Amino acid sequence: MTVKEKIAESYLIPVVVIDDAEKTADAAHAILAGGVNIIEITLRTEAGLKAIENACRASGGILVGAGTVLTLEKCKEAVSRGASFIVSPGFDADIVEHCLKNDIPVFPGCVTPTEITTALKAGLDVVKFFPAHVYGEAAGMKALAAPFPMIKFIPTGGVDNLNLTQFIMSQVFAVGGGWLCDRKHINSGDFEAITDACKTAVKIVNETRK
Repeated sequence: MTVKEKIAESYLIPVVVIDDAEKTADAAHAILAGGVNIIEITLRTEAGLKAIENACRASGGILVGAGTVLTLEKCKEAVSRGASFIVSPGFDADIVEHCLKNDIPVFPGCVTPTEITTALKAGLDVVKFFPAHVYGEAAGMKALAAPFPMIKFIPTGGVDNLNLTQFIMSQVFAVGGGWLCDRKHINSGDFEAITDACKTAVKIVNETRK
């Protein structure tokens, strides 16, 4: 199974902010215990790159990606640490070109028709819709998707278990968000809360997609 197939099968992408890299394995295990086998570790903190390494070493076969990738340099470093996919908040041509040339799945943020057209021309068929709560939530994404039936979206930002069902539709490739692995729960060591959030989300997805 390819990386993209694994993400599509999971349908859920926990977006994880790590302040202490030593807590990464526990966070990864908590996500796995909740029935999700994907983790997107953001580069928003100095611990991000080390956390990617630690997550890759964690047992259980979790698929590790890098998020908030803003430069080509960080993209290359994240991959060298073990990241299997790259997520960026906006469209960066250098990052996209590098990833496509090296068969690395990349999901840039695209929230306008122009950005989606640029992504299509670059050879992409999946983009991140971020931040979803700012750009019209599910209704905004659905309206944007209408002229681009060949594109699928990863809505992220403002999604949680209360509104998750709204984002489950045919043109959604997966749904990402920090609610699945809350930063405060990592820092406080409340890994059971992370497992519970993932379990609830998996149940919602399975029931909605029947």
